[in-house]
Amino acid sequence: MRICPKCGQLLSACSEQWFADSMQEFNQPEGTLPSGRNALRYKKRMGKMLADAAARLGKQPTEVEMLDVGCSSGALLRVAGDLGFAVYGVEPATTAASTARTLGFEVFDGLLEEAAYADNRFDLVTLFEVIEHLTEPADLLLEIRRILKPGGILLLGTGNGASWTAQALGAKWEYFDISLHGGHISFFNPESLRLLADRCGLTMTSVQTSKVNFAERKDVGPVVYRFSRAARELMLWPSRWLGRGHDMLATLQKPE
Repeated sequence: MRICPKCGQLLSACSEQWFADSMQEFNQPEGTLPSGRNALRYKKRMGKMLADAAARLGKQPTEVEMLDVGCSSGALLRVAGDLGFAVYGVEPATTAASTARTLGFEVFDGLLEEAAYADNRFDLVTLFEVIEHLTEPADLLLEIRRILKPGGILLLGTGNGASWTAQALGAKWEYFDISLHGGHISFFNPESLRLLADRCGLTMTSVQTSKVNFAERKDVGPVVYRFSRAARELMLWPSRWLGRGHDMLATLQKPE
């Protein structure tokens, strides 16, 4: 890893070929569609998040035009569509994008910059589990700023490289493992994300973190793992209050 001494941003030193090979895992028909109980939890969690975003915009869901960047096979589009949002997607993985289209969604197969959407078109843009794959994230955020309406919102989800999980597990944190999570090369924290937002003319109006982990079952014995689980439960709320959870959700807004 390379680290920025100013903001703590982490950047992988993996080769371009390793990165390209690892990204192939996403070009599958099922993409990131959850199943079973995971699908129910996903729908509840993301549905609340989207409803809150509509409320911040001062609009009913049926009045919100939303674009999901990196929509994969359409999991989030389906949740938003059920709420009444007018939804669109962008996905460079051809096979996953095809699945989303079979579900009835309008999905551009390629990069956001290639889609050439009109200025000031969308009320809401979502960017979940995407920015950690980018070497030049400012290019994408500048394009998102262009297509957001004044006052429009970007919801951005990624891992927190300054989390207690990252500090406790180090290289053993699976989020850092490119063989398990293809294409993960850039690891943000609340401060580095705020600096990026400022650079791109967006205001970070909120950042929330959640979840913490101190040991992986495969790396420790059963007794140590039980203690780590107890510590995880004990530190769950402090990790949220102090911004040290390993899941990070930021709300960025385009100025009016």
